[in-house]
Amino acid sequence: MLRARFGSRSFSTLILVLWIFLGIPPSICGAQNLQTAWQQAAATSPEVAQARAQLEAQQAGRSIARSALLPHLEGGASGGINTAHVTGFGSQPISTGYHSDIFSASLTASVLDGQSLIAVKQADSRIRASEAALAYTEQNLELAVTEAYFGVLRAQANEHVARKQEKLLEGIDAETLAKLHVGTGDIISVREVEAQLDATKSDLIVATNAVAIAKDQLQQLTHHPVGTLQDVKTLEPIGPQPGTVAPWIAAALRNQPLLRRARAEWKESQQQVQFAKRAWWPTLTLSGTGLHSSGALLPPLVVNQVGASLNLSVPIYQGGSIRAGVRQAKALSKASQARVGAMQDQVRLETQTAFLELENSAEQFHAAQQAVRSAQTSLDATRKGFEIGSRSIIDLLTATTQLASVQRTYYLALYTQLVARVQLKAAAGVLSATDIQSINTLLSAAPSH
Repeated sequence: MLRARFGSRSFSTLILVLWIFLGIPPSICGAQNLQTAWQQAAATSPEVAQARAQLEAQQAGRSIARSALLPHLEGGASGGINTAHVTGFGSQPISTGYHSDIFSASLTASVLDGQSLIAVKQADSRIRASEAALAYTEQNLELAVTEAYFGVLRAQANEHVARKQEKLLEGIDAETLAKLHVGTGDIISVREVEAQLDATKSDLIVATNAVAIAKDQLQQLTHHPVGTLQDVKTLEPIGPQPGTVAPWIAAALRNQPLLRRARAEWKESQQQVQFAKRAWWPTLTLSGTGLHSSGALLPPLVVNQVGASLNLSVPIYQGGSIRAGVRQAKALSKASQARVGAMQDQVRLETQTAFLELENSAEQFHAAQQAVRSAQTSLDATRKGFEIGSRSIIDLLTATTQLASVQRTYYLALYTQLVARVQLKAAAGVLSATDIQSINTLLSAAPSH
């Protein structure tokens, strides 16, 4: 499945392979982007490798189940040297040695085996469940990489805001100190600015640590060092398309891998009921044997034997185990059916929640943009008022803090809008590498802040 997805990105995949083969960190080759991070994660994810191996195991399990319906041929051979000392057979004792050989072949073919037929169908259901599990693992990884990637960018943006605020406050601090030295300022204003500056420096430390943590989270997924990441330069927010929740819920009930897996497991449990019931069925097999033996004490014998038989086995009484097995299978099937119902409710809720979050994120982004413009205008006006004496230092510090706050809110809204697009696709079960590529086209090597 991954191979098919990577087909349209062969060039990027080739570059990734060269990075790995040459041992060159991606940061040396240029800024990393979301698509590169996803390719790195997909190529090294132990969860994806495990899900793929489990699918291969289930595919092999189908061959094992099918083998019970196919003829089985066995061969055997033995050879030996024997010695014998015989008395009472004639007037003279016999003491001799002789060689014996046996060669045999047996063929067994199933004519009627109801449980083996059901076992093949159960193997098919397990394959479908494993395919759904692999699809879910891949989609979950795509979502996790997206969240981690933009988590790094958001942490870096917060760090940038903190540094910018620190620089702005340092300028205000220098200005208040200068006014104090020439006698036009006061010590209270200086202390107010210094207190705010100390708080900002503390925020900067927290923001810097958050960047390191976010990079570690992304590196845990990609298993590659995190270099310079491409960022969003401009963004036109969009809501869900289509704009009503009903089509998304319908798509989720049809495509969500977790729900498809639960349905496949329910199907297998229904088949297990039939498997248990067929324990009452007779089994009919056809057997054929061929035997060649030579070597005997008296007289030397050679036997060539061929035979065939039709074997019927009918269960009459098994201590109640068959009836109990049927009851157990029915109970487990009901539990599996209930699990499907619970999963459907969960899928509906998660899809509706993701739909509303994407819808709200567009409005929040527009509001955050306007808030940043308003806060910047307010700060500029407050600064001019402070310079002419109509505004206090408290007013200036408040405006500075407000600008930093709305800038953080803006970056939160920016990256939330992008992540929300992927979250809705994941909730509906239709997330693919194409969606990652679409988000990736919005990125640029130039910083957005």
